[in-house]
Amino acid sequence: MSNATVSAEEVGKFSQLVSRWWDPHGPMRPLHQMNPARIGWIDKLARGATGSPKRVLDIGCGAGLAAEAMARRGHDVLGIDAGNDMVEAARAHAEGKGLTLTYRNCVAEDLVAEGRRFQVVTALEVIEHVPDPAAFVHVIAQLLEPGGLLVLSTVNRTTRAWLMAKIGAEYIFRLLPIGTHDWKTFITPAELGAMMRAAGVRVTQTTGLLPEPLTGSWHTGRDVGVNYMIAGVR
Repeated sequence: MSNATVSAEEVGKFSQLVSRWWDPHGPMRPLHQMNPARIGWIDKLARGATGSPKRVLDIGCGAGLAAEAMARRGHDVLGIDAGNDMVEAARAHAEGKGLTLTYRNCVAEDLVAEGRRFQVVTALEVIEHVPDPAAFVHVIAQLLEPGGLLVLSTVNRTTRAWLMAKIGAEYIFRLLPIGTHDWKTFITPAELGAMMRAAGVRVTQTTGLLPEPLTGSWHTGRDVGVNYMIAGVR
């Protein structure tokens, strides 16, 4: 396990939630609510002008929420995670569904060492939990084919994000377990864009992920003050 790109403490924290990962009313409720919006945005970018499905690597897949959603849209998906119990839960949930979807308990460096390359690489709600974000981006950029698409999602480091994603979500509304996030590890779009460019990835699009309080659903939009996604091409 890489000391720069994977935190054993963070893996352990999320492994404790694995039994309720697929419960839409459980501790992963915010991810369930935002998943249709974020997967819709990623799917459109991934298909591009040709409209064809792609070979996708989902890094830090957890129990498979995003990976399975991408596979349901026709993509050939490999989900990887450093937590073996999460990978086993992901496999169990996908079993018998006829999806082009595989899971593996490993880290990104393992795939780099094997010379693996993918048309699309995603790391969703992951980078704020790694010890060295710049090193993480550098590693995962190596897994892109030339012209490949990289999509990252995370939380902006703003006062509003602290109030909503930390204080509100964890302490007031109890949407997330206390301790899920550390505001100091949040990353601004400018900082993340600079990391991507340093890793040889040209930033192409950024979008906010915004909740709709009355319906519980989410949509994409221009406001990147709290949750956002950023995409780039190598």
